[in-house]
Amino acid sequence: MTEKTYAMLKPDAVAAGQVGEIIARFERVGLALDRMELAEVTPQQAAANYAEHEGKPFYDGLIRYITSGPVVKLVLSGEGAVALTRKLMGATNPAEAAPGTIRGDFGMVMDANVIHGSDSPESAEREIAIFFGETES
Repeated sequence: MTEKTYAMLKPDAVAAGQVGEIIARFERVGLALDRMELAEVTPQQAAANYAEHEGKPFYDGLIRYITSGPVVKLVLSGEGAVALTRKLMGATNPAEAAPGTIRGDFGMVMDANVIHGSDSPESAEREIAIFFGETES
């Protein structure tokens, strides 16, 4: 079934010039690039996106990091887009991510792990609304 997902190339990926290679990986597996925008994440967007982590020891650092520089916001679509994107991303902790995955190849540390991706179609819809200000149908 064709579905949409949200992905965000984080400030470390943008600063390191990894955007083109990461997007190429999505395209090579057949995901369509429906929307793309280079932007700064506002503190309000960051708080909305990471609300489930509020109060945890790493929360303030996470908000500081994601708002520290430009990101590339993406809406990707295709067969099983959520699962496929997550597979390409690799484990959240780059030290545990397999070689050949985005985090395995480009991630350095847990706190700067190159990419965010929705973990379900429901999360994708919520995140697209947060970062693009609308829902995708």
